[in-house]
Amino acid sequence: MRHGNSNRKLNRTHEHRKAMFANMVCSLIEHEQIQTTLPKAKELKKIIDKYITLGKKGSLHSRRLAISRLRQNSAVTKLFEILAPRYKKRNGGYSRVLKAGFRYGDAAPLAVIELIDRDISAKGAKDKELEEIKDDKPQE
Repeated sequence: MRHGNSNRKLNRTHEHRKAMFANMVCSLIEHEQIQTTLPKAKELKKIIDKYITLGKKGSLHSRRLAISRLRQNSAVTKLFEILAPRYKKRNGGYSRVLKAGFRYGDAAPLAVIELIDRDISAKGAKDKELEEIKDDKPQE
């Protein structure tokens, strides 16, 4: 029987799911909008809402919990310093899932998951900075 088993398995082991969702949360925090499959997006919505609530607490313990689970200091810093104050007055519902058609190769249902009141300029900003740094370097 499936008593108390509420999460989707997504044909992955527990460790793979945990690592995959940690990476997806970091990407969502960094870009504030990502595209993935619909079942993954629905699961990610639950997880990202919990992390933003953790960020709103703002305590040292909650910051250490986030660092231990996400393993990317830049994402945790943005979560606590930018996203938590943005959603200070909102009681939940920090993200939305929008259906985005079907993938060409295997017809998997796609979805866009984004943060509510997102910063539109954040999407791809870090990648653009890396490109500028790479272009400024002289070629050998």
